[in-house]
Amino acid sequence: MNLGRKYNIVLRPHVSEKTARVNADSNQYVFEVASSADKAEIREAVESLFDVKVQSVQVVNVPGKSKQFRFRRGRQASWKKAYVRLEDGHSIELMGAEQA
Repeated sequence: MNLGRKYNIVLRPHVSEKTARVNADSNQYVFEVASSADKAEIREAVESLFDVKVQSVQVVNVPGKSKQFRFRRGRQASWKKAYVRLEDGHSIELMGAEQA
């Protein structure tokens, strides 16, 4: 897999209160990933981009929500997120994100 494809698989970290708690409790990081990516591609991309050892990957498809603004109805896009658990002793420094 070439480097460009790896950057297209891992799109951005997903930072929230829940992800901060998951990170502190079980050394997991949450990323928004390409909807066409599978677990093996996500594992390979994270290991090579961040130079860490991945223990497991769990993938969740997040459905888009229906929203209404004034009198216009719309729909947010669906997306995929991956929970990546790292081996003990490994960590990822997320630039611009507060780590507990």
